[in-house]
Amino acid sequence: MIYYQSPRKRKNILAQKLAVFAQKKVRWITILSSLPLFGMVTAFGIVPDSSLQEIPNKKIVRALPLPEKFASSDPEMTFWHQESIRRGDTISAILARLEISQKDKSRFLDTVRGSRAMSQLKPGEIIHAETRPDGELLALRYFYGNGEQFQVEKVDGTFELNEQSAEGDTRVLVGSGMISSSLFAAVDKADLPSTIASQMIDIFSSSIDFHRDIRKGDRFTVVYESTQDESGKTQVGRVLAVEFFNKEKSRRAVYFQPSGDEGGYYTPEGESLSKPFLMAPLKFSRISSGFTHARYHPILKRWRAHRGIDYAAPTGTPVMATANGTVEFKGKQSGYGNLVVLKHDAQYSSAYGHLSGFNKKLQKGMRIKQGDIIGFVGSTGMATGPHLHYELRINGVQRDPSKIVMPAAQPVSKKHYSVFRRQTRELTSRLDLLRNTSFAALN
Repeated sequence: MIYYQSPRKRKNILAQKLAVFAQKKVRWITILSSLPLFGMVTAFGIVPDSSLQEIPNKKIVRALPLPEKFASSDPEMTFWHQESIRRGDTISAILARLEISQKDKSRFLDTVRGSRAMSQLKPGEIIHAETRPDGELLALRYFYGNGEQFQVEKVDGTFELNEQSAEGDTRVLVGSGMISSSLFAAVDKADLPSTIASQMIDIFSSSIDFHRDIRKGDRFTVVYESTQDESGKTQVGRVLAVEFFNKEKSRRAVYFQPSGDEGGYYTPEGESLSKPFLMAPLKFSRISSGFTHARYHPILKRWRAHRGIDYAAPTGTPVMATANGTVEFKGKQSGYGNLVVLKHDAQYSSAYGHLSGFNKKLQKGMRIKQGDIIGFVGSTGMATGPHLHYELRINGVQRDPSKIVMPAAQPVSKKHYSVFRRQTRELTSRLDLLRNTSFAALN
């Protein structure tokens, strides 16, 4: 319904408003003139202007024709829809809410059968679809995590499926923090993603023991990549440069990938941070018992040598191979419980005991890379609680891992050194700037 007013009525309303304004003016003049006599006057009234007359109101209602349905005006017009995934949703239910025709719905479901994305519908995420007024589906997109995009497009009447990394805007970000309780807590306090802490542990895993060496007051600065895809989601990328102050010693690392080779982390001088053995087989834990020749055994109730290191951690914590090697043994063995032994070369081997279980793919004779998950922390065998018993063996004899000096990996080659220096100079300048500004604020 639309309400209409005539021009004559509008003039009458204007006259009425002007009269009211004049009435207010008279009232203010009267009040001001009465102020000197305020103490002697008990009441004062204003007589309204009798010349004003009541103006009758008249309402006119007119029915206007409604426009035809917009969608039917151009059957070739296309629309983009956004549909939120609900708990327990299926792609069939989502297509129904989008009012996709039965013909296209059947073809679409046949095309995407077995797709990873369609089995990972996450409540709250958004599906984007392009359609026509008659329910024809032209395209459908879904960003389902880890920077990956599911996309189906109709080409010459046939749906084509494509699952690939989503294109996005990559930015270089920086951050810094100081440790008061733990590295993860410091990263969280600095409003940095938790994956930054995990990456720092990996980068310095062969030079810093994050179980024993971290101290209150340790500091870090980091330069890292962050990518935002078309859906607006942010994906944390690789750490490009990092500086870590531990025990009043500064350690720096920069990422470099030579042309045609695998990338890795190096010191600003070009020395590789990769070492044949990791400092520890767990990303984060605490040492509950070190390597010693005399320890009172809590189960046997007697003194005996403890030729390994025990890492206390919750049951199920992933256990990593400390170096490249081959699976020499996988199974149960007396006091070790579930045990994995890796052969690294003719001289070195490592053992991982009390496991709650093994990696399902792990088999004897299999080649293993440094950092691969081989099993999970448990309390099998002679163990009073969940922990990992780790041994480093040289020629079959257990040795204290903390006292073994390992050979260094290869530095940046002379062929790539000039490119390395050019890239490193930019990254280290960011670390310098961040150190001088952020650490001043922290202190």
